[in-house]
Amino acid sequence: MVGSWGLSLPLAAAGQEIAILRSSDLHAYTETIKGFKATAPGSATYVEYDLRGDIERGKQIARNLRDGHASLVVAVGLKAAQVAQSEITGLPVLYMMVVNPLHHNLTADNMTGILLEIPADRQFTILRTFLPNLRRIGVLYDPSTSDSRVQDAALQAATHQFQLRGFPVHSGKETPQQLRTLLSESDALWLIPDSTVLTNESIRFILESALSKDVPVIGFSPELTRMGALLSLSISYSEVGRETGRLAKRILNHDTRLPLKPVPVEHVRLTVNMKTARYLGITIPKELETLIDEAY
Repeated sequence: MVGSWGLSLPLAAAGQEIAILRSSDLHAYTETIKGFKATAPGSATYVEYDLRGDIERGKQIARNLRDGHASLVVAVGLKAAQVAQSEITGLPVLYMMVVNPLHHNLTADNMTGILLEIPADRQFTILRTFLPNLRRIGVLYDPSTSDSRVQDAALQAATHQFQLRGFPVHSGKETPQQLRTLLSESDALWLIPDSTVLTNESIRFILESALSKDVPVIGFSPELTRMGALLSLSISYSEVGRETGRLAKRILNHDTRLPLKPVPVEHVRLTVNMKTARYLGITIPKELETLIDEAY
């Protein structure tokens, strides 16, 4: 039978083999794979392979998978996704646990995956609900890695009546000055995963500086919320796996309307720091409390 990508897919049946190709032995990958197996076809046989961080080892494994008996390949992490893209053409490939897959050109007729990040439009929808008076949002970012993301987010923010302004940081030494400017010209600080801006040394400094200026911080992990951010929007690793498992089931059932673009995770985890909210004089309406997954 010909699937949605023009591939000859085996008929859905018991005993299908799903190959799981992981970039390395990270705990986060293990949690994601557990989530995947919880929702993927229960009758399938799972065979796991570990690149151990070695691209050449991964290419050899991928070539063996291409010529083997797998019905579908799941690539966990960037290196696994890259070798699957370069070596596997005759099988559907799903990737997960890859940050900004389009930046890495992970596009192929036989490949799609689950986004590890939350689309900006969805984030701003939630922010508008919790902070109805918010207008000016500032973001620190390294243009060499995050420029397109910030530009796209600015367009999305405008549809929610936000003005999103990016403050470029080309090296860690520029963070303090750009942060001071941002805090004087913004109603909130939106943090994005950017390794130039956010380091072990800078994170606490950024959070404490924002709080001292009564500027709420919007984070992307529960840990940032615990450290003082007003709220964070995040995705659990196990949920990424479960979404990937559901997509795998659709592929093996020959769904002909599969998306070629990466698929966003349905459930977004919302954490709120109530101590920070009280300090900033922000009241969370009772009717919104049911949307909060965890409060600190």
